[in-house]
Amino acid sequence: MTRRPLEGLRVLDLGTRVAAPFCAGLLGEQGAEVIKIEKPGQGDPLRGLGPFVDGPDGPHSLYWAVEGRGRKSVTLDLSHPEGQRVFRDLAARSDVLCENFRPGTLERWNIDPSRLDKRLVTVRISVFGQDGPKSGRPGLDRNGVAYGGLLHLTGEEGRPPVRPGVTVTDYLTAVFAAQAAMGLLYERDARGTGQGGVIDAYLYGSALRILEWTIAAYDRLGTVRSRRGNRLDYAAPLDNYPSRDGRYMCIVGAAQVNFTRLCQAMDRPDLVDDERFANPAARAANNDEINAIVAAWVAQRDADEVERLCVEHDVIVGTAYDAADLSADEHVVARGDILVVDDPVIGAVRQQAPFPRISGQPPKAPAGAPRLGEHTDDVLTRVVGLTGDEIDELRVAGVV
Repeated sequence: MTRRPLEGLRVLDLGTRVAAPFCAGLLGEQGAEVIKIEKPGQGDPLRGLGPFVDGPDGPHSLYWAVEGRGRKSVTLDLSHPEGQRVFRDLAARSDVLCENFRPGTLERWNIDPSRLDKRLVTVRISVFGQDGPKSGRPGLDRNGVAYGGLLHLTGEEGRPPVRPGVTVTDYLTAVFAAQAAMGLLYERDARGTGQGGVIDAYLYGSALRILEWTIAAYDRLGTVRSRRGNRLDYAAPLDNYPSRDGRYMCIVGAAQVNFTRLCQAMDRPDLVDDERFANPAARAANNDEINAIVAAWVAQRDADEVERLCVEHDVIVGTAYDAADLSADEHVVARGDILVVDDPVIGAVRQQAPFPRISGQPPKAPAGAPRLGEHTDDVLTRVVGLTGDEIDELRVAGVV
């Protein structure tokens, strides 16, 4: 079996909900052993978020089934001095720590980077960063979307902003942080520094980083970019057009070659020579008119026919897929983008496959999301070196 890049590395997931656990999970999908630290008797709040299915012990979170996969669960009370001692020993035998508590929490628990092994790479994810006037504020993904400038750009012109459909800054910050962690690991190991480091990743920063030309245009032109829905001021036709059968078709025909192909697909070659649409600038100036023509063409056809005609003429097109579409699509199936994970509580569950993949290596199904504390004894014995009696004492004291 092909060796995965991060096999032999150990990652501690000290986070809750999404951002830090997703960062740890990405490293786990590259082969690292991921150990999740959870509070005894409670666990990650994600275990209590729906949607739910019936399990042998009651309702079981499908959110947890997806985002808790690929790791081992260890219960440890980090507010207890003994729990802190055990954690420091565990961290000394690990490579990466991912956490997303409010800044200052690790310091209060005596497990901040200054008290941990210097080889450790610590990923600290928060809403506003580890310092600055707003660093101590509580928050979630919505704060990141709002303060990072993305919320202001999302939605239809003249209408209130709309949050993206998923917790985008949680996931995006985790991806940025995982990339940065890989950089520090490379510096530590390949360059031989032997030193880890601290990564300060914050939710609004990930949104800010992807704002394209927004800040530069404000700086040099005084332009305050705002919502434009599915369209762009400088490119047309472009929109999500409703089909006759109630689907939405994303069609891009702004560049001259793409517009010509779209006109052929619509059997409207006359539009290419129409002075209103003769070049990209003209189409942008007549945005409403050209989009209305494309919308009318799509509205007279079912989505499958629209996509077939566009594909036949090499037009950029995409049907807005839902979960049922993704699960049935021949390309998604052929690529192995959805696989079956064996959940220890509810059995086989179809989920998104690990992403991205290394060429020549098909996606490997992660282990199912663990039961709370399922691996406590194994990890504390195998990694930390505690005896069964010592673990029993910690359990009696409520530390594990």
